[in-house]
Formats: sequence, C-alpha cells, structure tokens
Amino acid sequence: MDWDRKIDRQHSASLKWDGRKRLFGTEDVLPLWVADMDFAVPEAVQQALVDRAAHPVFGYTEADGAAERALCLWWSRRHGWLIQPEWIELAPGVVPSLYAAVHVFTHQGDGVLIQTPVYPPFFSAISDLGRRCVENPLILGEEGYRIDWEHFERVLPECRLFLLCSPHNPVGRAWTEPELRRMLQLCRLHGVQVVADEIHADLMLAGQKHVAAGGLGEPGIVVFVAPSKTFNIPGLGLSAVVIEDPNLRQRWRSWSKQHPVNLHNPFSLLAFEVAYTKGEHWLDALLPYLTANCDVVTEWLRGHQQGWVRGVPPQATYLYWLDFQALGLDGNALQATLIKAGVGLSQGRTFGLQGEGFMRLNFALPRAELIQALHYMDRLCP
Repeated sequence: MDWDRKIDRQHSASLKWDGRKRLFGTEDVLPLWVADMDFAVPEAVQQALVDRAAHPVFGYTEADGAAERALCLWWSRRHGWLIQPEWIELAPGVVPSLYAAVHVFTHQGDGVLIQTPVYPPFFSAISDLGRRCVENPLILGEEGYRIDWEHFERVLPECRLFLLCSPHNPVGRAWTEPELRRMLQLCRLHGVQVVADEIHADLMLAGQKHVAAGGLGEPGIVVFVAPSKTFNIPGLGLSAVVIEDPNLRQRWRSWSKQHPVNLHNPFSLLAFEVAYTKGEHWLDALLPYLTANCDVVTEWLRGHQQGWVRGVPPQATYLYWLDFQALGLDGNALQATLIKAGVGLSQGRTFGLQGEGFMRLNFALPRAELIQALHYMDRLCP
C-alpha cells in the first residue's frame, strides 16, 4: 500500500474536501478536520464492492450473520474479547447509537455523564433529548489528560448513564485497565449504566494496547464498535452494538422495534465483513505510518518551544489535540487565523468549554501534505 500516494477526493461528495467552501468560507485550505482518512481502503474491500456492483439488482438485503461472525473473530484476535454473535445488534452508526442509548437507558431530566472535552455528538445526544449533561472535565498535565477522580465520584450519584469514549476523542488517551476498572466499578456501585464508544479501538499508536471495557468482567456494559474508522469506510454507515447482558439487550431490541431504521444495505454489510476478514495486513501496515505521522507533528511542536502551540502526543486515533491558548484568540478568531494560513482544522470549542483555544488536527493523510500543512501553520508564529 502506497500511503504517500495523493488521492484526489474532490468532486466525490467528500465532506472533508467538497465541504470546504461551506465550512471554512474558501476552498483554498488543506482540510485536516473530520475523522476520515485520505488513504485508499483495503484492496479486498474495494474489489468486493466492485464485484457486488456488477450485479444489476440492489434490492432489500438480509443480514446473514457473516458480519457478526467476522466482528467476533476480529475482536477475539485483536483485543482478546470473546464476543458471542447473539450479543450483537447492527446499527446505522455510532452517533445514532448514542442517541438510542440516551433514549433506552434514561428519562427526561436524567443526568448523563461525559468526560470533556469530547466528541460533539456526546453533547447533542444529551441536550437534544431533554436530558441533563453532567461534565467530568479531564485534567491536562505535562503527560497528557487524566481523570479527576474526586469529581467523578462526586457527580456519579446524580447520573443514570455514563457515555465513555475509549480511546478518547479528541485527546487521544488510551485508558489503562486500572482506569477502566475503577470507572466501571464506581458506576456499578452507584447504579449508573455504562455505554462505551470504542470506534477508535483498532487505531493504537506506538505499541499501545486497547483494553476492551466489555472484556473486563464487569456486568452490564454496552459497547459500540465499527470497522468504519479502522478501514476508512465511515460513508457506508454500519456499526454494531454489543450487549452481553440479556435483559439490557432485550430493552435495546424493544426500543429498536418501536423506532425502526434502515440498518444496512448490500454494500455496507459486505464491506463490514470483508474489512474484518481480509483487512488485517492493510491495518498492520497503516499503523506504523500513522505513528510516524504523529511523530512528525510531535517534532514540529518541539520546534516551537517558545510556546505559541503545544500538544501531548496521542496514544490512539489519528487525531492530534493542539493547544493554541498562548495566542490569546477565541475559537472563532483562531479558526479564522488558521484558515488564512491555509489549513482547516476542527474547532476545539465544539468539544466543550475545555476546548476553547484548542484545535483538532487529523494526521491521516500523505506525509508530504501533512508537512505542508504544518509549514502553513508556521505562519501563525508571533
């Protein structure tokens, strides 16, 4: 796989590329914002879709269990979590599942705990459905973000649901087993349902290991997983909800029957299965390249030790959380300044109040373009 090959994504209905004018007011920016990669998908996935497209009928499609079996084998092999096919419910995506979880496990006015800064739909799934957002702000130190345990324990009694992001987006933390066990045990003690978004689980950098929350033996954990971030197929719109507890699974299924959605299509099911069964060598080649790209950003940051931009290397994901607070600009002004410099990043304020003065950079692109974007940002140097 030639990760350095530039693929022209313009005029392909790409949100990242074709949405630049709408999002940034100009097409003259390198877009390093939304979390998809500028790399070609595994050849086996592309070929499987091409072969399926050769059949001239795209009718209603029945899931035959192949996707679920592929998921079970993948998570057993890569993460040591022995999932059973009957635990799996297919879903159109992790974001719809976040909304569904808030519906299923809470009532109007209930408190829902999140750890901020965090992926924006965590906020909207709570506020849009009339629940109360309870924030447990992460603490930023020299070594990265850590959990404020005293605050976590203090606010748990006012919550019914905890939306856990693991690995964490945008700060890139890969939670350790002791951290996860402590969070899960505290939630069980206070009767708080845990839902874990583990969509970035396969994207571990520099020898890091993902710890599957559902594999730690704590009862009643609901986990969202998908091949979409791993294999760069988010546009196909298929994920899975893994629920070991039969009572919780029945509650999820009952709600789903009352709110039917189109879960899959012939292409999404096929890509899901083939990615998990034939994409491993592709991923094993990708991860060192992503780690090297991450190192490029880290070295760039070290070259600016005067402090106008800082950041702690992520342990997972292909997202770098950059701290521009020393520039003294609010989010809108910072965004405008970066656009003028020629780059389009994700504005930190959308990840919560703790994101003010930060920006999220997506480094899943050919290295030459990443270096170009960093040179553009050098124009911000006071």
